[in-house]
Amino acid sequence: MKRYQELPIGGVIPGGATPHLVQTGGWRSGKKPVFNEKLCVNCLLCWVHCPEATILVERSQMRGISYDHCKGCGICSQACPTGAIVMVAETNDEPQMPQQKAGEEVCV
Repeated sequence: MKRYQELPIGGVIPGGATPHLVQTGGWRSGKKPVFNEKLCVNCLLCWVHCPEATILVERSQMRGISYDHCKGCGICSQACPTGAIVMVAETNDEPQMPQQKAGEEVCV
């Protein structure tokens, strides 16, 4: 393994860790965001503020949350002006919501 001094400036990590290859939501903080479509006004502030890009948007409308990459940080719920996203305790016995399929495009 090369030391950091031996790496080229602006070097590329071969293979990289892309969201389609690595699902990181398995170590969520113990809470997860839950989306209430009836309260949503599609301002997309949740999408803008989410550091993991887990907010699923289609035709400029919020459609859900990808729990495959969500860390449970709660930034989306704090950014939501209408309370359409709330953080709830996550339990292991909950059925999993349908996830975005690998390779599926998310449009805005």
